[in-house]
Amino acid sequence: MPKDYRNDSIQNRKDYEKYFNYKKPGLKITDGSSGLGMGAGLDLDQLIEVFEYRKKREAVAFQHRLVEDEHEKFIDHRFNPSIVLKITHLQGDALDSFMVRYRPSYSFCEHATDYDLFDYIKLAFREYQKDRKDNP
Repeated sequence: MPKDYRNDSIQNRKDYEKYFNYKKPGLKITDGSSGLGMGAGLDLDQLIEVFEYRKKREAVAFQHRLVEDEHEKFIDHRFNPSIVLKITHLQGDALDSFMVRYRPSYSFCEHATDYDLFDYIKLAFREYQKDRKDNP
């Protein structure tokens, strides 16, 4: 697996293309060009899939889980220990605790510039220090 976030994400999308591109099944009309005869008919594979509710639910749930995992990896890519360490100088358990408690949302990471992220970490660190002072 590639170590770069973007390459990892692209590879993940390729590996699970079936689930990322999953669309709810429906009926579609075939053109009868399969060589079995002339005219239009129903695609039996699509008809069978319409009635496979469990399979459909599982595919949609898996698709959502894949997207959530991709979002979590993106947050990990932007809000990583080396950046937090450089700004806060926290190490060990304190660093881990800070990163769990002040983990930003995907939406913030997606729209924030590097400056915004660094500023967020600084503000969160001040709050972390204040909280540690008040509750040792």
